[in-house]
Order: sequence, then structure tokens, then C-alpha cells
Amino acid sequence: MQLSEGKIKHLNALSNDKGVIAAAAMDQRGSLRKSIAKAKGVPENQVSDDMMSEFKVAVSKILTPHASAILLDPEFGVPAAKARARNAGLLLAYEETGYDNTQPGRLPDLLPHLSAKRIKELGADAVKILIYYSPFEKAELNDIKHAFIERIGAECEYHQIPFFLEFVGYDPAGGDEKGFEYAKKKPEVVIKSMQEFGKPQYNVDVLKVEVPVNAEFVAGSKVFKGQAAYSRQEALDYYRKAADVAEKPFIYLSAGVSNPQFVESLNMAAEAGTDYSGVLCGRATWKDGVPVYAKQGVKALEDWLSKEGVENIQAVNEAIKPAKSWHAKAGLAAAV
Repeated sequence: MQLSEGKIKHLNALSNDKGVIAAAAMDQRGSLRKSIAKAKGVPENQVSDDMMSEFKVAVSKILTPHASAILLDPEFGVPAAKARARNAGLLLAYEETGYDNTQPGRLPDLLPHLSAKRIKELGADAVKILIYYSPFEKAELNDIKHAFIERIGAECEYHQIPFFLEFVGYDPAGGDEKGFEYAKKKPEVVIKSMQEFGKPQYNVDVLKVEVPVNAEFVAGSKVFKGQAAYSRQEALDYYRKAADVAEKPFIYLSAGVSNPQFVESLNMAAEAGTDYSGVLCGRATWKDGVPVYAKQGVKALEDWLSKEGVENIQAVNEAIKPAKSWHAKAGLAAAV
């Protein structure tokens, strides 16, 4: 499906002058509240909504001058959207934080007072949806997720706003997604998910994907922990296989890993020669500022962000220099 002029205009607003999406992410809600509470040593209900907004404003104000866009949530992130640098585009999350844990399958849900139309009216350049997805989940549960994404894609298509789909893999059997056994399965989880959601019925414009390997289990990587799930050559081959199946532009997410691990993952993407089109990078830039904020307040967080936070995002910006414009993958001859 050809991209419309309306969607192209919004995607360009999210990109740098090379057509690469160099975006920050600050749409965490449940996990952010939990992290602040843990660092403060208090129950989660003592982390107020105002504190959530205050943290997001600081991140947005200080990091967006170094980003092409920022991803925020409509619940606590609207003040942060107003605080972003003028050069930065805006993506807004449409899903409820977390997932339904009253039944199996990690089923998603939408924020009840939102729609793609309302997200566009809030000034966003894109709708972002996160789902937990595994090709190894029961077919009837995945079918629910497929229908869910089809509905959102149709909504975004009608309102001419780009649709960014983020899928995060998991083990339906309950295994540790950070562990060795899952690391061996991860390439297949990522590759099959990219194949599925590149299909035209979903109307996804940009796939927001995990890197297909866990760099901590790549022999010889800078963050190698000593147990190899893949050689470096095997890891590079998985990057290429994932890129080859992508029918849509795709960008990498940081998935909560450290800045050095994410940068090493991006270096492998460059070494593999993949045609990824940028990043949406959250916790790898700002998560170490959470205890600073929890213990010392917003001024200390701003000071930390101005030094370490900016250094982190600049390290990512340096690592994505080999990224390719999304125009080519979207079937556009050149930047519009």
C-alpha cells in the first residue's frame, strides 16, 4: 500500500534530515511509577501523578533538543509534550499500560477515552501501540491480537496518521526473557513477528522491533556475560534475516537495556548492514536518572539529564549514523 501525502508529512516530522527516526521514548507508566517507588523506598501509591508528569517534563525538555521526536503517553505526558523542543515530532501511546493478567496470553487493551482521531487532535504525528507477542503462543490468543491490530490500522488509515506498532516478545511457558534459553529462541520470535505484522491487512507504517539477539549472549560482544547463545557471525546473520523479512520500515527499541548494551546492539546492526531506519530509545538514555529524582528531586534529575542523559542519547545518535532513511523501505524514491 502506498503511503499517503498526509502520512508522509507526519513521518517526515518525526525524522531527522536524513529520513532517520532518532526518537526518545518516555511513555512508561506502570514501570516508571514502580521504579520511582522502589528508589524512594515507598509504596507505589505514594508516587503521585504530578511526580510522574514532572519526571516526564524534565526528560522531554532536556533530551528532545537531541532527538527527532519523542514518544509520550496521554495520561501523564501532555505537559511533557508541550515542553519538548520545537524540532521534535510527537508520538502518543494508545494502549493501556501493561496487559491483562487475569487471563493467559498477555492481551492488550486501549485507553478508554482515546481514539486515533483524538490522538491526532492532541497534536501527535503518530499513534503507537505496544503488544506482547509470541509466534509460539496459542493460535486463538494470537488471533485476538491480529484482529486488535487490524482495527487500529484501519482507524489510523482513515484518519491519515502513521501507525507505529511495537511488539515485545515473551515466553508463553513463563521462562525468563532475559535468560539464556530465551536468548536462543529470540531470533525466531522477532523474525516471525516482523513477518506477521508487515502484512498489508494491518496497515502498520513503521515496525518498532527488538533487536533479534541478546547482546549479552553474543560471544565476543562488548557486553558478553560469558555464556554464548550465538557466535558474532550467527548474531549478524540473524540481524540480516530479520531485516530481509521486513516489508515495512523498522526501527529498534531499547527494551530497557543499559546504554552500553543498546549501543553494542546498534553497532552489530551496522556491522550486519541492516536497513533499519532509526530508534525509539527510552530507558537506555534516562533510567539511571530515576534514583537521582527519587532521592534528590527534579533539579538534581535535570542536572543529571543535562550531563549523563545527553551523553547517553548522543552515544545512540552516533551509533545510528549508518541507519537508512525510511523512504526506501516505504517505496518512496527520495525524501519528500
